[in-house]
Amino acid sequence: MDAAERLLADQGAQCLTLSAVAERAGVSKGGLLYHFSTKEALIKGMIERLIADFDELVASQDESTYSRAYLAATFTAIQSGRLRRWAVVTGAAGDPELLAPLREAMARWHREGMETEADPMAAQIVRLACEGLWDVVSHDPGFYGEAHYEKLHRGLLALLASP
Repeated sequence: MDAAERLLADQGAQCLTLSAVAERAGVSKGGLLYHFSTKEALIKGMIERLIADFDELVASQDESTYSRAYLAATFTAIQSGRLRRWAVVTGAAGDPELLAPLREAMARWHREGMETEADPMAAQIVRLACEGLWDVVSHDPGFYGEAHYEKLHRGLLALLASP
């Protein structure tokens, strides 16, 4: 999956073939086919890995609410460059069925913990702002500098303060 992500980032979705991935990974095509019988299965696996990675990132945050953990995880993903993976993998999906697990995860991430938020509307605004940041950063990683990210982070945290 790492080789497929690098191939996507370097050459785009049109170059994602099982032969090219096997070559990039240094494995036989048969070895790759043992794990991923089709290109769609490979893309599905990459999407599932992205979801699991973000779930783990949210769970690893030491925050008092899910929205604060989601916000912290988003900024960790931005600063570590992980969001670039989202752009290349979701760009390769093309097929709405392949993106179904991501749509389900997004719905879960936006519902999670809302009943315990001090201000559910502010929590929803912060989560939607995170989605906007994901989009901007995944397409133009250098758009904002570190200082601006820090200001954005503080501003979004202020929205999550108790009403």
